Amino acid sequence: MSQRITHWVDGRAVDGTSGRTAPVFNPATGQRTAEVDLASVQEVEAAVASATAAAAEWRHASLSQRSAVLFAFRELLHQRTDELAAIITAEHGKVLSDAAGEIARGLENVEFATGVPALLKGGFSEQAATGVDVYNMRQPLGVVAGITPFNFPAMVPLWMCANAIACGNAFVLKPSEKDPSAALFLARLWQEAGLPDGVFTVVQGDKVAVDAILDHPGIAAVSFVGSTPIAKYIYERGTAAGKRVQALGGAKNHALVLPDADVDMAADAVVSAAYGAAGERCMALSVAVAVGDVAEPLVDAIAARLPKLTVGNGADPDTDMGPLITAEHRDKVAGYVEAGEAAGASVVVDGRTGDHPQEGFFLGTTLLDHVTPEMTVYTDEIFGPVLSVVRVDTYDEGLALINANQYANGTAIFTRDGGAARRFQYDVEVGMVGINVPIPVPVAYYSFGGWKDSLFGDTHMYGPEGISFYTRGKVVTQRWPDPATSSVDLGFPRTR
Repeated sequence: MSQRITHWVDGRAVDGTSGRTAPVFNPATGQRTAEVDLASVQEVEAAVASATAAAAEWRHASLSQRSAVLFAFRELLHQRTDELAAIITAEHGKVLSDAAGEIARGLENVEFATGVPALLKGGFSEQAATGVDVYNMRQPLGVVAGITPFNFPAMVPLWMCANAIACGNAFVLKPSEKDPSAALFLARLWQEAGLPDGVFTVVQGDKVAVDAILDHPGIAAVSFVGSTPIAKYIYERGTAAGKRVQALGGAKNHALVLPDADVDMAADAVVSAAYGAAGERCMALSVAVAVGDVAEPLVDAIAARLPKLTVGNGADPDTDMGPLITAEHRDKVAGYVEAGEAAGASVVVDGRTGDHPQEGFFLGTTLLDHVTPEMTVYTDEIFGPVLSVVRVDTYDEGLALINANQYANGTAIFTRDGGAARRFQYDVEVGMVGINVPIPVPVAYYSFGGWKDSLFGDTHMYGPEGISFYTRGKVVTQRWPDPATSSVDLGFPRTR
């Protein structure tokens, strides 16, 4: 009998009552390993009711109390990284080192949130008018929710919940039903760290649960990471219900490689960024824009590296790249490769064939050359281990290509020319930019997010913008009687 994966409400595991479940697979073997409960509208309402009661108490916790819980949670997460990484690998398929790296990046956000006493400091203006002082504060929203994707089942929730909880909110997490167990592991760590029951809630589910969260009047804000069509849906439905919404969408990240670039360094970086986690990450490089004469040596260097990557079970320490999340997604990605070849792209390395396990949801590393902007392999977010090379003649042509793309999540430039790099960071219309850095994910004390169709809403994820998103400002203007004229005996001489 397969394992049953439940909800987490009011500090305990709670079996679903909807009668609906979804299968959970080990992508490396193709075997069904568990059934996850799918919440009904009524179950979401019960979970939010618990979170609402908890939020009313948690908002009164002192900043030092909140910080202490976060420090304890941070230590537990650090100590049990290997355990959580194994859970992620078993349900997502990424290699253990990628899973541990995901947790490490999540830890950075927890560490940032431990500084909440400083992060929530307001300002004070004495004597704004005669006898009048003005100051401001930031207060929690109440109950907030996160709807998170399958590709980072620990890191993305930590982008959201650490700041939300630090700011005094209760947090309701709706993880992906494809790899739901990491959310329950986080819930138990929060409880062990001393977080009061109900402040962190997990509601397993599908679209029924998502819509119930978006429509619920007791949820003040929703954070989302996923594809652009769903991000747009989340934003429109959530804001129509009067909520704050930050919805991060899809990506088509380009690396602009100039003729003066260190080709070996650029090839190493592009391979790592394109094929890590089987390309199932929103910061993966999916397009290498080769300028002028660098194209041939760059393609050759990338192609020479790919046979050295071992594709297999992510639990094997010798594996470099694991499977894709489902058989359906694997087949969809393979279909893009077929369409690209049919449209005229050159298949330099073909991941549809090669040395990888036949069981499980595997697709090997794929390299396409002579890709053009009209091909679906270029226009669509593939979310798999496929790298397209687009050849251009000049820097300006490459920049124009990047700026014309509907997605504007992340980009990178590889060059030895500081002037070109400085011009690129200024002119490129993308939210996160790397200079000789292939995956420019901001550190936790900055904020994460793209432009254009990669972001709906005007607030980026985590960091300072995350603190702002999970709080609202209040300004107090106060006047007190002059002690010299007060009728109350204050116990000191009424002299100036």
